[in-house]
Amino acid sequence: MQATTGDGWVSVTVAVALFVVDATVRVLALIYVPRNRRPQTATAWLLAIFFIPYAGILLFLLLGSTKLPKKRRAKQQEINRYILDTTDGIDDVTKDEPWPLWLEPIVQLNRNLGAMPIVGGNDAVLFPDYEKSLAAMTQAVRAATRYVHAEFYIFSLDSTTAPFFDALEDAIKRGLTVRVLIDHIAALRSVGHRKTAKRLTRMGASWQYMLPIQPLKGKWQRPDLRNHRKLLVLDGRIAFTGSQNFIDSSYNKRENIKRGLHWKDLMVRFEGPIVAGINALFVTDWYSETDELLLRETEGVPRPVRKDPLDAQVVPSGPGFDGENNLRLFNSLLYAATEQVIITSPYFVPDGSMLYAITTAAQSGLDVQLFVSEIGDQAVVFHAQRSYYEELLRAGVRIFLYRAPTVLHAKFFTIDHEVAVVGSSNMDMRSFSLDLEISVMVRGRSFIDDLHALQEDYRAVSRELTLEEWLSRSRVSATFDNVARLAAALQ
Repeated sequence: MQATTGDGWVSVTVAVALFVVDATVRVLALIYVPRNRRPQTATAWLLAIFFIPYAGILLFLLLGSTKLPKKRRAKQQEINRYILDTTDGIDDVTKDEPWPLWLEPIVQLNRNLGAMPIVGGNDAVLFPDYEKSLAAMTQAVRAATRYVHAEFYIFSLDSTTAPFFDALEDAIKRGLTVRVLIDHIAALRSVGHRKTAKRLTRMGASWQYMLPIQPLKGKWQRPDLRNHRKLLVLDGRIAFTGSQNFIDSSYNKRENIKRGLHWKDLMVRFEGPIVAGINALFVTDWYSETDELLLRETEGVPRPVRKDPLDAQVVPSGPGFDGENNLRLFNSLLYAATEQVIITSPYFVPDGSMLYAITTAAQSGLDVQLFVSEIGDQAVVFHAQRSYYEELLRAGVRIFLYRAPTVLHAKFFTIDHEVAVVGSSNMDMRSFSLDLEISVMVRGRSFIDDLHALQEDYRAVSRELTLEEWLSRSRVSATFDNVARLAAALQ
């Protein structure tokens, strides 16, 4: 009887202790989780902790911080100061055609957040065809005379990209310096990553993984903070950037090949002073990964290459910065628009501020259009994206679905006939908070006209989604969309 009583006391004590721990965890979560987080993100984390407390806490401890290690953030600040010092006074651009009144403060915002100046006299050529883009970059490497800087989220050797790797090897044999940066986790998830690494090492390229997860080597940060940039710089004279990874358009995945999926991207070839800004971003990331600061290769700004003004400004963003540079830029431009906004984004999961900016523009009578894919390659993101369609359609946003089996992966948008932004950044919370991105803001009528023509090409192979059609979808599908929207907020 006494043993039974003793066991009962132990059980009660354990139950009380667990209750106290559980209550303490929940109270501390209410205090700590919302600090410096968006309300929707904090709410998603709190729901995870309250419904699955132990798993939720473990996930939060692993993924809760959106900041890179302190040492890396210090390097970003150091390079920002260097960029500001070396580019002082070159912000002035030729204003033969007056800027819209709203553009000047946005340029200053970008300068304050990302350190990069706006520069004039640039040339830009669009490469919306996947294979032609790879061929153009390969040819540019073959024409290089000093160095090649390649930085890609995914950089993989396969039958499609083999000519580019051959060009890199030939460049090294000609005495050029070839430096390559590849995101670590993206590489591990790519087919043939070991073959890629061996080829780069064998040819003599200087290469590094970005944001490596190597705890035994003391390299660790939140594992889903990734470097999502895509850029290529040749001799400081020519640069490519945009949405395209260096891999076959099927991404060499069985499921993609089985479904017939292939990616449609947009790369832009820049010449002129803006190349120095794109190269400075490579130098920043190289310094962060290697401690080698390539000062000689950031000196000087290329001369203007065209007479008609094409102004451009690099806007870097990511967890190395204090603010969400790309989100602030996007929202500022959305509120500045007076006629038209056309957005192309493969992963469209806006935070509350962007959703308000877009719907406000539409409700103000502006022509607001969104191009997205009819199908998705990432189920959670795809369903989360769909959860916003009803609100967008009710506000007057026109949604165009690019037909399957193509995944429209291009990332750009145009504001009126004045300004465009191209680069690697999606319009989703991951790109705003967790990924290192590159965006280039461009002003120039010829460039905007080229993008509008490309958007018309997209429209020709898309179908417009109507509110009536959307409201008739199944309840099961709507449920999946709403649950995915909540999961997507866990940033």
